[in-house]
Amino acid sequence: MKKSLTKAQKVARRKAKLERQKKYQMVFINGKQVRVKRPETVEGIPVDEFIRNNADPIWLHDNEMWEYMDDD
Repeated sequence: MKKSLTKAQKVARRKAKLERQKKYQMVFINGKQVRVKRPETVEGIPVDEFIRNNADPIWLHDNEMWEYMDDD
């Protein structure tokens, strides 16, 4: 006969599942479902877009990100 999980085990299992969902996303690669890490975000925006919107030209130059600099 199969044992059922205790309430504490169910809560721990649910928390672990939520953490995995926050950390990873599921994608299909070669017809198989694979878990890959989610891309990094800052305030819900991808890091590259956040840098483009908020970085000043001096910081971009120091970090060799000349392609993001405006020609103004």
